[in-house]
Amino acid sequence: MSSDITNPIVTGARSGGRILADQLRLLGADTIYCVPGESYLELLDGLHAHQDAINVITCRHESGAANMADAYGKLTGRPGICAVTRGPGATNASNGVHTAFQDSTPMILLIGQVGRGMVDREAFQEIDYRRMFGQMAKWVAQIDDAARIPEYIARAWKMAQSGRPGPVVLALPEDMLTDVVRCGDLRPTARAKAAPVPQSMTRLQELIAAADRPMMMVGGPGWSESCAQKALAFAARLGLPVTTSFRSQDYVDNGHACYVGPVGIAPVPNLRKRLREEVDLLIAVGPRLGEMTTQGYALIDIPHPQMTFVHVHPDADELGQVYQPDLSIQSDPEVFFDAAEGIEVADRSRWADWVRTQREDYIAFQTPTEVPGPVNMAKVVRHMSETLPQDTIYTNGAGNYTVWLHRFHQHRAYRTQLAPTSGSMGYGVPAAVAAKLHHPDRTVVAMAGDGCFMMTSQELATAAQHGADVIYVVVNNGMYGTIRMHQERHHPGKVMATKLVNPDFVAYAAAFGIAGERVVSTEAFAGALDRARDAKGGYLIEIIVDPEALTPNQSLSQVRAEGEANLAS
Repeated sequence: MSSDITNPIVTGARSGGRILADQLRLLGADTIYCVPGESYLELLDGLHAHQDAINVITCRHESGAANMADAYGKLTGRPGICAVTRGPGATNASNGVHTAFQDSTPMILLIGQVGRGMVDREAFQEIDYRRMFGQMAKWVAQIDDAARIPEYIARAWKMAQSGRPGPVVLALPEDMLTDVVRCGDLRPTARAKAAPVPQSMTRLQELIAAADRPMMMVGGPGWSESCAQKALAFAARLGLPVTTSFRSQDYVDNGHACYVGPVGIAPVPNLRKRLREEVDLLIAVGPRLGEMTTQGYALIDIPHPQMTFVHVHPDADELGQVYQPDLSIQSDPEVFFDAAEGIEVADRSRWADWVRTQREDYIAFQTPTEVPGPVNMAKVVRHMSETLPQDTIYTNGAGNYTVWLHRFHQHRAYRTQLAPTSGSMGYGVPAAVAAKLHHPDRTVVAMAGDGCFMMTSQELATAAQHGADVIYVVVNNGMYGTIRMHQERHHPGKVMATKLVNPDFVAYAAAFGIAGERVVSTEAFAGALDRARDAKGGYLIEIIVDPEALTPNQSLSQVRAEGEANLAS
């Protein structure tokens, strides 16, 4: 869309809805994901004046809209904006807010609210959003004075991006949005970035020089393509092995000789062992080191890590929250790598072989394993990894199917992975729609299990309406696979609530005008992918997999046998 303002911002008396729309335009917002509601009609009217600059994406469920906003925030580093109505609209959107909070994604959720004269009467769909979102947002506020809208939205925009980024929630009373007032507009200003002090960089060089088995872990907020390049330049100069936190695999080029694989669910076994037993200096740039990254907080000792620990994070509150660092550095990650340009090491040869072995382990770990059934998802993922463009964006939600993608695909470019660290099912489809709308010239693949797909599959209508030509890969094993795995491990043979009856996914997609086909063998996938790449309007590939093919290393029967053995002992 054009950035020219064909409907200029007016400075006279305006409705609250128009004022809010004007401020979003001034801040540079270009997309809003919404499900319309009568409680914020005046905002929609205000946005009508900025159709040339702000694209309003009409979604089919508020969870889809909020997850699209999260994906936008991940892709751009700017707040993804979601607008929903009160009550059910807000509760539905809370899924995406929780994901944005745990993923440190900048987001602003705008909620239509009951009129100010009706508050505290349990009016129609009334909720106190400060109480509802208190633990899952950085800031929750209600704008009761239309003249203060510029102040509130400026603060929300900054807060969503500052320190540890995250979601901000603003409630908008319906009558406040219709009030006509005079007020000045905000003036966009640059976001402040934390930077390391010189003494910290001197100390870091000393710690690296004294180490025998140093490692760098990257992840978390504040990254960009240039930051990813600087991170690898730093690692290459010092010969450091680089690992990525859970679902941050695209933060560095996985083809680089320094990259040794991700930590998180089912990492390279030797990488887990090395982190636990061999690493004597861990430099964590960005990640919080949460439960998934640390294997249930088992990889690193609490509160004092078993290795010398350096933690770099833009938010001071994250430093020492769980793990006590030997050196805390409050800094934006890119500013940190800029400050580290002068760090050198006299002799990096003492860990060169150690790094080389780790890289070899990572490459070997990508070799497809043999699994039951006619479809081997490892070979399917490897085919996509080797044939699709390197800037292809892959999205996913949660489930055992994600292990195949995370293990067997190499991310070669920044922001080619959109996946919730919160483990939220249903994320992949809306995230893919948002990604394709933002990057229409790039290939976007939404990978989903049958259970995961059905949670937000209504957003295929959004894709069709707005022209998002996504490739959907639905892995169908007829069950909630992850829960079934845990069920068999802890209660073997007692299947309960995990079987699924699914629709014909190809016919389902066709109902939205999206072509597709069913794949029942590994060999058939290559042709299906070719047809998907050539299709206009999107394409769905349903892959029928054997329920026994639970993970790359364990069948369903093996997990059940393990559970029975544990019970017997």
